[in-house]
Amino acid sequence: MSCETCCKNEDHCSIEEKENEGLLKNRKFLWLLATLIIVAPFEILSFFSIHFPIWIELPISLAIVLFFGRHIIISGLKSLIRLNFSNINLLMTIASFGAIYLGHYAEAVIIVVLFALGETLEDYGVERSQKSLKELVEKVPKSALIKGEEKKIPIEDIKAGEIIAIKPGDQIPLDGVVVEGNSSVDETSITGEPLPSGKFPGDEVYAGTTNKEGYMEIAVTKESKDTTLSKIIDLTYKSAAKKSSSQRFIERFARIYTPLVVFTALLLVLIPVLFMGKPFNEYFERALTILVISCPCALVISTPVSIFSAIGNATKKGILIKGGKYIEEIGRIKAIALDKTRTLTKGQPVVSDIVPFRGTEEDVIACAAGIESYSEHPIAKSIISKAQEGQLDVHEYIDFQAVPGKGIKGNCTVCVSGHHCLGSIKFVKEEHEVDEKVFEKVKEFEKQGKTAIITSDNKGVKGVIGVTDEIRKESKSVIERLLKYKINPVILTGDNRDSAEFVASNLGIKDVRAELLPGGKAQEMSELIEDYKHVAMVGDGVNDAPALATASVGIAMGAIGSDVAIENADIALMKDNLDMVPYLIGLGKKCVNKIRFNVFFAILTKLFFLILAIIGLSNLVLAIFADVGVTVLVILNSLRLYGYKDKTN
Repeated sequence: MSCETCCKNEDHCSIEEKENEGLLKNRKFLWLLATLIIVAPFEILSFFSIHFPIWIELPISLAIVLFFGRHIIISGLKSLIRLNFSNINLLMTIASFGAIYLGHYAEAVIIVVLFALGETLEDYGVERSQKSLKELVEKVPKSALIKGEEKKIPIEDIKAGEIIAIKPGDQIPLDGVVVEGNSSVDETSITGEPLPSGKFPGDEVYAGTTNKEGYMEIAVTKESKDTTLSKIIDLTYKSAAKKSSSQRFIERFARIYTPLVVFTALLLVLIPVLFMGKPFNEYFERALTILVISCPCALVISTPVSIFSAIGNATKKGILIKGGKYIEEIGRIKAIALDKTRTLTKGQPVVSDIVPFRGTEEDVIACAAGIESYSEHPIAKSIISKAQEGQLDVHEYIDFQAVPGKGIKGNCTVCVSGHHCLGSIKFVKEEHEVDEKVFEKVKEFEKQGKTAIITSDNKGVKGVIGVTDEIRKESKSVIERLLKYKINPVILTGDNRDSAEFVASNLGIKDVRAELLPGGKAQEMSELIEDYKHVAMVGDGVNDAPALATASVGIAMGAIGSDVAIENADIALMKDNLDMVPYLIGLGKKCVNKIRFNVFFAILTKLFFLILAIIGLSNLVLAIFADVGVTVLVILNSLRLYGYKDKTN
């Protein structure tokens, strides 16, 4: 039974087993392993100065070198003709043919085979890291069934506005709105959320997600090229192509470093042989050893595999990262600015307090909900919801009148005193008496960042309702985790200072910058960058666009279905989940540390063996294993980012 089949039936099948199986199915990898097994006896015997006849070793060695190294040799020779000494393949070509010239046939084979093995592992590493991107592509259905038709048609031929039928188990092929039926939909491919989301008429659905159980009919809102999933795939592939600052530096370094190594190796042969009368073969072997040791494979691969692995990890969780430089930057930040509404808070007003001055809490909320039933304001909906929670019979009204910017009034058919007002204290005071105790309660609510709604009749104030924007349950733990990373959290909001200060005091945030217009947020962000150098901004991706663009890295919350957020942010969290922010920071820090470790480890190891080679204490075999060994270790270390988990949560 294969590992894939096993995993469908047993949860204990590990990621490592899947990876091993995938590598063992790679034909080139298996051929290279088999070749190493064949060559190993030749190399072992050579340690004891035992060699097979040249007519056996030479043909076998040449055949293996030309078979596995043909593309390396062709590339190397082209570079030699162009005098392009920065090509790594040129180093390997010189080293392998040099070994054959010296009669080290087994070493020549090992140079080519291990270099090819390193390339195969490198390709596998990148492929493994990009697996999430490929899975996204595979999740896009190629055809769909239009309502009333018998056969599916290509999704490219379906226009916005057409109705498509989605059966249980089907993948949803295009973005749309449910018009008939209901079901639960697995949106893992978009949001990373493992639990299915309930969908009913009027709800949005997205291409690449899976219908779990019910039948639905969906009105298409976006053609195939414009779907949210298409944008994610397109931008994620572009992000993989965008090189990080570390990668660009290492590639520039390699272009200077590699010719320098070739020149040094050449001098190591010419000076002793021409001016000191030393034997050519001895110093030629030393030069070849230096070429192999100095091959910058591990340096060049250290950054891209780390970046690909980190991006792949984030993609699994529904996070779109637009380039490797943003993974690095998020790992370097010293401060993070957060919008208040819809970021630290839910952005939906809820009734937090009911203070009756006459009657009961139920009387106050039932009467207020009756008059608010005529309003579409978000606060009105929160009061109506509160009455519904208590299963109260709301009062009926006649002669309803809205006073713009102030409140509403009308005549209640239930209460003895019919004429009622509901709104701010200034509005109520215009028509009814307001006791000093009411003013004190309103001031108390305002200090807590709450909105005070007063309801009154001809006898005076009936009660005060406190409405607040509820803080997300995860906000407190997110701020604590940011502080563990020694990152300073800052609130940037357009809301009033009292409201912002209340949220900040509850979450442990000391730096609050409130009552800001979008341009003001961008200005504050510029000042934060001057103070901290590396600063992230988290917002909803629309109102916070200037600040997101100014920040070192802009993170858009809840970007699913929002073209503006996906296109303008550097990182887009498809799910409306603040917990992903410290996870991202941890992933970025881990990625930066991996890159630094890989680079220093590669440089120090090569420097050590380079010194041994110069003084004549190394040889081709040690050089080969040092170079390939370092490359393999760097790749394996980078791939660990694919399984990164945030331990601060």
